[in-house]
Amino acid sequence: MNFLYAPSEYLRPWKLFSLAAGVCLLIAGSIYTPAPDWDIPISLIMAACTYLTAPCSLRAVLDRKWRQLPMAIFATWFSVDGCYALYWHFKDPVALDLMRSANAPASLSLYVVCGSIWLYRGTLRELFGYIKSLRFSRRA
Repeated sequence: MNFLYAPSEYLRPWKLFSLAAGVCLLIAGSIYTPAPDWDIPISLIMAACTYLTAPCSLRAVLDRKWRQLPMAIFATWFSVDGCYALYWHFKDPVALDLMRSANAPASLSLYVVCGSIWLYRGTLRELFGYIKSLRFSRRA
């Protein structure tokens, strides 16, 4: 029972590019948004956890891999809240108390969106071909 994707999936250029674009947006947000709990290190930590686990968690639910559900729940919690709480507990507990309840819904939404983006296992060309075949199969 392997929960994570094969290493080759994490090294696909289109996935790495989308991760880099997302990290750039997170870093820009941490610089230009006056939130006490948004800094560059937590942006990188949460992005890395999300990149590794979001598509796997979503895949476990969509494919009804019930034996993987506890791992999917734990990975989701850790990526969305656990690493955040751990980081801010040591860096600034006041910011954690102040912002934790606001961070969770936003982070969970991003987790699901990212999981959806990175869910497909294959090249970008294969993904577009798959989408094209779905579009044409609905017309018939």
